[in-house]
Amino acid sequence: MDMHRFPDTRVIHPSILYFGTPVVLITTRNRDGSTNITPMSSAWALADRIVIGLSGGGQGLANLRRERECVLNLAGEDMHRGVERIAPTTGKATVPPWKQAIGYRHEADKFALGGWHELPSLTVRPPRIMECPLQLEAQVLLEVERPLEAWRDSAGGYAIIELEVLHVHAHENVTVPGTQHVDPQRYRPLFYLFRHYVGPGKPLGRTFKAEV
Repeated sequence: MDMHRFPDTRVIHPSILYFGTPVVLITTRNRDGSTNITPMSSAWALADRIVIGLSGGGQGLANLRRERECVLNLAGEDMHRGVERIAPTTGKATVPPWKQAIGYRHEADKFALGGWHELPSLTVRPPRIMECPLQLEAQVLLEVERPLEAWRDSAGGYAIIELEVLHVHAHENVTVPGTQHVDPQRYRPLFYLFRHYVGPGKPLGRTFKAEV
């Protein structure tokens, strides 16, 4: 085997493993009926189930545990500035010490800070974010809590939550006309790639299972 044909490799220890996942803005209800927005990028989907990972001690996780419902708003690539504006904020009135240490601050109205607008949902109580091309109403099915020592970046550990999607709202301009399908040529999701915001790039082809 000619080893010169292959690139050199080495063992590395990256601080985080966000290897290109979509940015999701989770809307949940606070105790007083107001809305919290949690930006995150640890999610994967299978059929009508979506599994998410959230750090412990946040307002979004507390709301999900209490209310058992949310909206998963998938950000478009043109929303990265608004996402970054709310990124260093928390809905917790008292900011946890570990979040204070890395620059978080309390923000009650993340809609205004992000520059976004609310839309009512069909089944769940949290509102949708109008600017997001896809908005998924969902309810909690299962949670697995991981202990403090399992995640070095959070003093509150983290939780893995399985959600059932109840309704999918889509901007008309990201769907294939006359079908139930999202058009991958028109939908431009925002990805979080090793703590950088990136767009989807040039289309490279489709799988044999693609319907359109």
